[in-house]
Amino acid sequence: MNILILGGGGREHSLAWAIQQNPKCDRLIVAPGNAGIAQMAECADIDVMSGTAVVEFVAQNAIDFVVIGPEAPLAAGVADRLREANVLVFGPSKAAAELEASKAFTKAICDAAAAPTAAYGHFTDAACAIEYVRKQGAPIVVKADGLAAGKGVIIAETVQQAEAAIEDMFDGSFGDAGAEVVIEEFMTGEEASYFILCDGMDVLPIGTAQDHKRVGDGDTGPNTGGMGAYSPAPVLTDAIAQKAIDEIIRPTMAEMVRRGTPYQGILYAGLMIENGQPRLVEYNVRFGDPECQVLMMRLGAQVLDLLLAAADGKLADAKPNWADDHAVTIVLAAKGYPGAYEKGTVIKGLDALPNDSMNMVFHAGTTERDGLITANGGRVLNVTARGASLAEAQQRAYAMVDSIDWEDGFCRRDIGWRALG
Repeated sequence: MNILILGGGGREHSLAWAIQQNPKCDRLIVAPGNAGIAQMAECADIDVMSGTAVVEFVAQNAIDFVVIGPEAPLAAGVADRLREANVLVFGPSKAAAELEASKAFTKAICDAAAAPTAAYGHFTDAACAIEYVRKQGAPIVVKADGLAAGKGVIIAETVQQAEAAIEDMFDGSFGDAGAEVVIEEFMTGEEASYFILCDGMDVLPIGTAQDHKRVGDGDTGPNTGGMGAYSPAPVLTDAIAQKAIDEIIRPTMAEMVRRGTPYQGILYAGLMIENGQPRLVEYNVRFGDPECQVLMMRLGAQVLDLLLAAADGKLADAKPNWADDHAVTIVLAAKGYPGAYEKGTVIKGLDALPNDSMNMVFHAGTTERDGLITANGGRVLNVTARGASLAEAQQRAYAMVDSIDWEDGFCRRDIGWRALG
């Protein structure tokens, strides 16, 4: 098969790494890709937000299957254009992608499906939102309704912080994403990520992970796009995972079918777990980043078969084959992230690192300049390792981190700390 992956981050590098191992994959193209992806697959410079441009590229290159990585092309309807052109595609329609593109939409779905989630209010003006916050008190969670690259969520410890967040959002700090806001009850417990393949009718869980969103050790400092992750997530026991499927996932899928917008793709459910009860924090309509990296390390080549089954409506016959192991990924970010950071700094030492089924460095924000790998983003590398235990996987990952020569980068030193106690 000729396969096209849309995207250029660490998530897409790990997807490409897993898919390329499958003998069904004859030719692999990633658009736009990055410096690490370019070492293992073709990279193409096309506008991934344009369904027309993607369809034209698919026709010109005899592409059999398209995997859409990021949420933005999904929300823009690129999957719809591919389906209209009779191209097999992995990823939900624009209407179904509203599960991530609009937090208010997801809340309405949860209400209709009786899926447990946080109490909330939805607002289109700052004055009403502030009045609601003053009545509810703090801590409280303020969310930009639309897509904000994983950063449109403010956990306000005080009413004053919540008011400031509301005013910032309505003043345009998150662009169009903050034109409406959702204000939620602050849920306590432990958060974990659950990944479920969907084909419009059937659902197939394919893994759990736990992400570290805060920039500093001990989960301190501002939220980021993710500073590391590990899989599996011990807090998501078999019993709790089944509760999530029965009480949250299946009712959501049934409601989407009832509305005429069946969901096909990966459903990433962020769950808050307390006293054995899962509640939905949010849905994402793509693989998490960096959670995808640890999932791909543990699943390997079978990923392509699973994605094809979801795209082709054949999940009822599919089953993931899990190795009984653990994986950890450490994000190396540019100093200053998630604030201002410098681009173009040189990263050395990558060629000497192992590159196999147990140890991988996935590139997230890199480019090649004069034969050198340089940083081209905030989150730059995902240093990933597997091990028989979480402690072993963590040790291997940090050993690779310490072998990388990049004085302008930093990482957290405690990824996995919750599970390791």
